[in-house]
Parts: sequence; C-alpha cells; structure tokens
Amino acid sequence: MPETLIDDSPLIRRAQQGDMDAIAALYDRYHQAVFTYLALRLNDDDLAADLTGEVFVRMVQYLPRFQARGKPLLAWLYTVARNLLAEHHRQQGKMPHSEKSIDLLSHQDTPLRQTETHLAAECLQSALQTLTPEQQEVIILRFVEERRLSDVAALLQKTTGAVKALQHRALAALRRAIEKAGCYEP
Repeated sequence: MPETLIDDSPLIRRAQQGDMDAIAALYDRYHQAVFTYLALRLNDDDLAADLTGEVFVRMVQYLPRFQARGKPLLAWLYTVARNLLAEHHRQQGKMPHSEKSIDLLSHQDTPLRQTETHLAAECLQSALQTLTPEQQEVIILRFVEERRLSDVAALLQKTTGAVKALQHRALAALRRAIEKAGCYEP
C-alpha cells in the first residue's frame, strides 16, 4: 500500500533555491508514481519513461514559480503528466486506443488459471476503456495504486465525498460494461 501523502514543503523550498539534493529527493519520491500513471495509460513503457523524464524536466523548470496552495506536489506532477499525455496524442493525431494491460498473473498459477486470469484482465481492460478519463483515474488511483480515499481526493483536488461519488459511478459503469460485454464470470 502506498504511503499517505507527505508534506513536501521543506523539500520544495530547498529545491526552489537550487538544492540538487532536494530535487533528487523529490524525483526519488515521485518518479515511480508518475511512471505508473503514464504506463497505465500507454501501451509503451519506453514512451512512458520518456514522458516521465519530461515531467521531471518541467518540474525543475517550473518549480521556482510553483506555489503549493495546500495541494500536494504529486497532484501538480500528475497534471503535468496528463498535459504531456494529451500533447503527445495531439501530435500523433489520435487518441489512445489501448491502455497497458493490468498484469494479474501469478507465475505459480496453473495454465488454466493463468488463462482465466488473462481473459479477466482483458475484459477489465476493455471495460475500463468505456469509462470517462476521470472515472479511469479514480479507479486506477484507488484500486491499482491502492491509494487511500483522502489521498485520491487530494490528488484529484476534490472532496472525499466527491471522490466517493465518482468512484461509485465509475464502479457501476464498469460493472455495466462488463455485463454488456459478457466477458467475465465471477
């Protein structure tokens, strides 16, 4: 389970003053979260790594003007990542057609169980595509990244009540999409 969001204010202040150790600490703290955020939205780990690098280039570039205003740094980094992703898709002239599949397989499972798990993952991945980007984001943050409700609220800059409602609607839409496709039996 990911740690709860941390107060980055001291590190941010040091980084804004050019402290390379503070910049490196922020990178170390959030690199994996940003990469995961992008990798789950792309079907290309190399591209996700490139865009992750660009997120942190922009962090260093714009950090001197950054003002937290009570919002976590990770929320800002996710916004930068979301904007880079949209920019990438505009340059490519298309919207994403497939998300990276969610790996649910265990190497200890039998071949039959692995096949069933693979089919369930494909079904889930297909159903996720039917959700709005905001619904996809809350599902990924809550259930793939296993973040706490309060952390998701902070990252999405919403109240916990709004996130609960969004999560409820997303899960209902996901269930309907799975039922409509008829691709999964519990």
